[in-house]
Amino acid sequence: MYIREAHTTDGWQLDSNIDDNVLFALPKNSEERTCIAKQCVEDLKLEIPALVDGEENAVDRAYSAWPDRLYLIDRDGRVAFKSEPGPFGFDPDDLRAAIAASLR
Repeated sequence: MYIREAHTTDGWQLDSNIDDNVLFALPKNSEERTCIAKQCVEDLKLEIPALVDGEENAVDRAYSAWPDRLYLIDRDGRVAFKSEPGPFGFDPDDLRAAIAASLR
């Protein structure tokens, strides 16, 4: 799920974003947000579906997603795993283990 941009060129820009050429202004509407999300999918070569949170940031608010967080939603639509806030508070291996456990 793509939520609001954390480090915009007109906000809290990080040197690492500048070095990596991840330079986006705060999107002004859903169309701009969708364009940024598409660019991220392409740049990161993601092979999973990506969804875009609306301008109201409902998903971000409901899941405490900012700046980033890992979730696993089980087959019944329930939260089976929730990481600590990222990028330093989560470990992808924890999510991997939760996925493996859910497949047993």
